[in-house]
Amino acid sequence: MAKKPHETPMLDELETGPWPSFVTGLKRLAQENDMAVDLLGQLESSYRNKFGYWKGGTVGVYGYGAGVIPRFTELKGQDGKPIFPEAAEFHTLRVQPPAGMHYSTELLRKLCDIWQKHGSGLIALHGQSGDIMFQGCSTEKVQPAFDDFNAIGFDLGGAGPALRTSMSCVGSARCEMSCYDEQRALRSIINTNLDEMHRPSLPYKFKFKFSGCPNDCVNAIQRSDMATIGTWRDNIRVDEKLAREWYAAHGMEELIDNVVTRCPTKAIRVRKANGETPPAHVSRVKLDGAQCLEIDNHDCVRCMHCLNVMPGALLPGKERGVSILIGGKGVLKIGSTLGIMVVPFMKLESEEDFEKLQELARKVLDFFAENALDHERVGETIERIGLANFLEAVELPVDPSMVLYPRTNPYFRSDDWEEQAAKSGGQKAA
Repeated sequence: MAKKPHETPMLDELETGPWPSFVTGLKRLAQENDMAVDLLGQLESSYRNKFGYWKGGTVGVYGYGAGVIPRFTELKGQDGKPIFPEAAEFHTLRVQPPAGMHYSTELLRKLCDIWQKHGSGLIALHGQSGDIMFQGCSTEKVQPAFDDFNAIGFDLGGAGPALRTSMSCVGSARCEMSCYDEQRALRSIINTNLDEMHRPSLPYKFKFKFSGCPNDCVNAIQRSDMATIGTWRDNIRVDEKLAREWYAAHGMEELIDNVVTRCPTKAIRVRKANGETPPAHVSRVKLDGAQCLEIDNHDCVRCMHCLNVMPGALLPGKERGVSILIGGKGVLKIGSTLGIMVVPFMKLESEEDFEKLQELARKVLDFFAENALDHERVGETIERIGLANFLEAVELPVDPSMVLYPRTNPYFRSDDWEEQAAKSGGQKAA
């Protein structure tokens, strides 16, 4: 049984809303964990006084310079002792996830058991970096906790001015849209650059991300310094049987409203089926005896909308590879940026292909280490010295397909999404 809980009237208010609250979870932990009890007390003080009472420091494990995020309390009494002693040290271990986020229930239970033994029991699976964040551990328990994680095959991720933990989508393991082996790409890059992750030596942080298709489910284009995104360069594939089934279920009105008119480059149209052979760059599928759907692949920009609306009926082409984009992130000096397209297309199938990707990643990291200012992301460095100088430094030829600004800002408001969607579909909002 844990120590007596503190009064937390302000935190209690966070449980009154319509959504699940982290406070409820912490209170559940606090029933058996003294660290969680005092953590709630410290958080209540922060909410009441509008001040964060944590400071950093230096805490690590043998042989590593990163992976542990230190937190020490500044909330102390007149005697200089912490008011909430059990949470006076509340360090976080940042642990690398498996590529593609593949966990078994047995493995998750082992991770939970280790953290219940050494820490607060508080665990977060980071949605953008993919890290497993084991939050709340005293200094003396950091090394034993790491040893136990390492014993079952896990390693610390990056922290500070270093290569950060990378992530990939589930991709080729189960997704029909995948255009390359995302898990292999992630491991080939990270395993060859572990020193930059474990021993910080960069001007600031650097992130790799790997998405299997332009849907970009891991937000690589806007949340990573080097994004590897699957694509194709031949025609969209069609499955006439599935296309006819979709058309029979949804009808012409839905096809026009949600497929044809939503194409950003007007590459899709419905026309009469005349029996003629379409040009080589046109994907055509018969919807019924009189109508067919055509896609002009010369105008297609791989936005993925039509493939998402008609799953299985439309699929990525067969000539698959990746696009490489550099410099995405919400950076401090120049604001939100999307990655700059520097490699429009490259194959990623053979051992030689993956070696080329590793070589490019190494060149970009070396460029960043040598040219960036302190606390400057690689996108800011490129903005400061010029794209041409960056391309020359990493030995990439200038290509007319390179895109600097796909759009101005990666973020948009979605709080009225359902109402706007209903208007567009001529329906009443639920």
